Amino acid sequence: MAIDTLTPPARDLERFSLAIREAYASGVPIAPIRDALPDASIEQAYAIQEANTAFWQQAGRVPVGAKIGLTAKTVQVQLGVDQPDFGTLFADMSVPDGETIAHGRLLQPKVEAEIAFVLGRRPDPARLTTAELLSCIDYALPALEIVDSRIANWDIRIVDTVADNASSGLFVLGTTPVPVAEIDLRLCGMVLEQNGDPVSFGAGAACLGNPLHALGWLAAKMAEVGRPLDKGDIVLAGALGPMVAAQPGDSFEARIEGLGAVRVAFAAA
Repeated sequence: MAIDTLTPPARDLERFSLAIREAYASGVPIAPIRDALPDASIEQAYAIQEANTAFWQQAGRVPVGAKIGLTAKTVQVQLGVDQPDFGTLFADMSVPDGETIAHGRLLQPKVEAEIAFVLGRRPDPARLTTAELLSCIDYALPALEIVDSRIANWDIRIVDTVADNASSGLFVLGTTPVPVAEIDLRLCGMVLEQNGDPVSFGAGAACLGNPLHALGWLAAKMAEVGRPLDKGDIVLAGALGPMVAAQPGDSFEARIEGLGAVRVAFAAA
């Protein structure tokens, strides 16, 4: 159906879904969505995100899990919300540990260190206790999320980032699985180095008080929207410290206590 034959709300959804996809393809970011839709709700932003998720799946992209964003209270305050957000992880977003990302693959990348959970079974949304969450995790890994934005100059508010698949880009997982029973998820310390210099510090407590809390929120939310987490899914639980802008030629390494290290580099221009 042509855009101009749709009702106004559906027309907006399709128009901005297409604008985001075109920004991916062209490498040219777009103006903030909130400027064109000042009354847009978070629900409408998720509808834009879901439209693109469905489009990409039909085009052959394979979902492999989900990411949680806005887990830091300071960022929630900045964007005027009181809850995290989520986006879909696709298989083609995965970068092997230690690899170099080609120049131009991303628009305006930033790097943050996270804990990734790989699920051993589907969590039961009716009983998301600590015990249930711990028992559904197969193992944990150190991770780097390379966030990106199709919105020019990272000029985002909640509608912009949600519509843009929670400002997702790529992700890198470490290669040595660790049982969660061997990690203090709340207190595990993190240091992120850029070109050998420490640039970001944090701990599990920065992620909604505990990355397990973030997993619980996500499991409930994904069940609510009809796409429950399942066995084998990867969950990026949220940043452990401030994100850092990446420049061509940069290399990054994150070390997380109890989990080890994970690395990525960016090709020179």
